[in-house]
Amino acid sequence: MTLRQLRQVASDLGVGLYSRKSKEELVAAIEECSDEDSSQPSLQAMEAEMEPAPRPEAETSVVFLPRDPQWAYVFWEISDHDRASAQATGATQLCLRVADVTGLPGGSVHPHTMQEVIVDSHATEWYLPVPLSDRDYRVELGYRQGSAGGWMSLAFSSVARVPALHPSEQILDQFVPFSLESTPSPILPAPGLSPAEPADTGLHERLYQSATAQWRRVSRGSEAFHELDTVGLDSGDLINPSGAGLWASGRDSGIGGVAPRQRSFWLVADAELIVYGATDPSARLSIGGEDVPLSSDGTFHVQVPFRDGKQLYPIEAVAADGEQKRNITLEFIRTTPEDNSNPAEKAASEWF
Repeated sequence: MTLRQLRQVASDLGVGLYSRKSKEELVAAIEECSDEDSSQPSLQAMEAEMEPAPRPEAETSVVFLPRDPQWAYVFWEISDHDRASAQATGATQLCLRVADVTGLPGGSVHPHTMQEVIVDSHATEWYLPVPLSDRDYRVELGYRQGSAGGWMSLAFSSVARVPALHPSEQILDQFVPFSLESTPSPILPAPGLSPAEPADTGLHERLYQSATAQWRRVSRGSEAFHELDTVGLDSGDLINPSGAGLWASGRDSGIGGVAPRQRSFWLVADAELIVYGATDPSARLSIGGEDVPLSSDGTFHVQVPFRDGKQLYPIEAVAADGEQKRNITLEFIRTTPEDNSNPAEKAASEWF
């Protein structure tokens, strides 16, 4: 019995506060009343006299779900009326028709692309092989009628796109080419900027210098070599950048009898930091006091060196009226536990 039916029985029996009781509490209260009054029928007797609750009739439908670029999952439901009508007309085989409808208006299919798959008449789901990936498909559910080859259509699925088998060739990210031996190259203009709005070629370096100014004294690792380069010192005078030069190899240490074999080897690696975001297109944006140009939709995108040490990037946006402000400060820390690298032109001849 449903909760509503139990409440009606409880109301007839005079159970107090029946509308606030749960289903289990109503059953207990009704059974208690039946035990006290033997003339009242039990719940089991009441349910035996009730007709089964009507079930809604199933509607015929089919759903097409691409699983991956090569397979799709299809499930369906057929109403008793449609199944009986199909059997009355001599339908013998339940089938799924897969059609390519890429770029076509509703109801149209590309010629010679339809494929028919016979499925079990009692099945409600099926896996279908996809003819070609990166296309739009629609599935039709129906019956084949007798030997004459007639067709009784039952339902169509929605159009679904099967994903491509290979990665997309579209590249949205724009990265700045850079050289480890020279100063960083200028950043590319943010997406949406017109040629009339040239980007500041020195912006990324000024942002980096501002972000690391107070931490430069405690920088270590590769950052220390960058600082030495900026003051005109040759880091090679202090330490062998490859860590495997004349003294590291043990050459001329007095040990003889081994013919030297020389070779040169090198390695370079570095990192860049991308700072991006968006604000009102009419706002004025600054990072560390430096104005950063906005694209037409209010987005910004800058790339700065990411060297060893601590970097702070205070970002502030000021509305066009100059009264509203929003800000966020980003902090980044990079460490290089081991730096045994050197550029190709400084590759030292080594023996082993």
